[in-house]
Amino acid sequence: MKILVVGGGTGGTIIANNVARRLASEISAGKAGITMLSDSDRHMYQPGLMYVAFGQMMPDELYRDQASLLESSIDFHVDPAENFDLDNNRVTTASGRTHDYDILVIATGSRIMPKNIPGLNEGSETFYTEEGAIKMFKALREFEGGRVAIVVGVPHKCPIAPVEVTFSLHDYFKSRGIRDKVEIKYHYPINRIHSIENVAAWAEPEFRRMGVEYETLFNVEEVDVENKIVKSLEGTEYQYDLLISIPEHNGAEVIINSELGQDGWIPTDRHTLMMTGHDNVYVVGDTTDLPVSKTGSAAHFQAEVIAENIASVIKIGAPVTEYNGKVYCFIEAGFDKATYAMFNYDFPPDLKEPNKSMHWFKVSYNKMYWSSVRGLL
Repeated sequence: MKILVVGGGTGGTIIANNVARRLASEISAGKAGITMLSDSDRHMYQPGLMYVAFGQMMPDELYRDQASLLESSIDFHVDPAENFDLDNNRVTTASGRTHDYDILVIATGSRIMPKNIPGLNEGSETFYTEEGAIKMFKALREFEGGRVAIVVGVPHKCPIAPVEVTFSLHDYFKSRGIRDKVEIKYHYPINRIHSIENVAAWAEPEFRRMGVEYETLFNVEEVDVENKIVKSLEGTEYQYDLLISIPEHNGAEVIINSELGQDGWIPTDRHTLMMTGHDNVYVVGDTTDLPVSKTGSAAHFQAEVIAENIASVIKIGAPVTEYNGKVYCFIEAGFDKATYAMFNYDFPPDLKEPNKSMHWFKVSYNKMYWSSVRGLL
């Protein structure tokens, strides 16, 4: 059995490692094999980018060699997919090589699309790339006061990020002794301050406590870079001195080009995690169109289900488990406190009071991630 994993992020890496261990005897006997295709020889811990933006981590702390994170039995190639031919169980790569498969895992992730909004790329700071996080850190260091606008595009990776960056900005300006010189205004595209109702209910009084203004139903239409004005589709606008953006995301370009899903989101069964209409194609993490957060946590829980089912299909001819929508997200509530949101398809999160212990748990997890992505935690 040929198992092909396309994508070397959290979901793809956990699946490949987990399956490699579960099928060790089959791989050793030549009855199964695992190939991974990635667009990079490095693996990034993406949640660390926000820490970089506030000077709390250095960029080189976010990376490990991808090969060092994989079981030795995995055939790893830095050769990104260029085309998916699902009818013929075949993937073609940038080098022109063709990979056949019996079971395919698509873990191609997502990407920011600031270019979809005129002026957003030029006029705002963001922390969703290494370059952007470093640039944002320098902009914050140089900022001496004025109006800070936070704007959000949807969908986006890590839904908690807009709330976290708001807390962090408040604490950052306090630590510099200029919080009284800064007006922070948070803008969100729906009629509450977060898409998850319980998160919005928890965050709203926290924003008021910090003196953070907010405006809902604010979908960014354009940014007037010269005059520093962000305008909404709803007809409102805000003049800023510093603009922080969480840009809209799309799925990978290869997914769009291969016509596997609108905007790069692949139609995925919410329980089996199989691509709709294909019984040998699994989809994990950001690439899915599932109604759950696009986070490393969701990818991790989905990956465990997919890996167990791939192994069981090969061993006994049938899957043995299903995904229930489980997500666990840390929420940094400033520089020294945190809480968490744990939920699934049936049960919403019940947020607790932020505390220092949870913050240090999150800081510890930043280090433990490398064991987690190997499927050891």
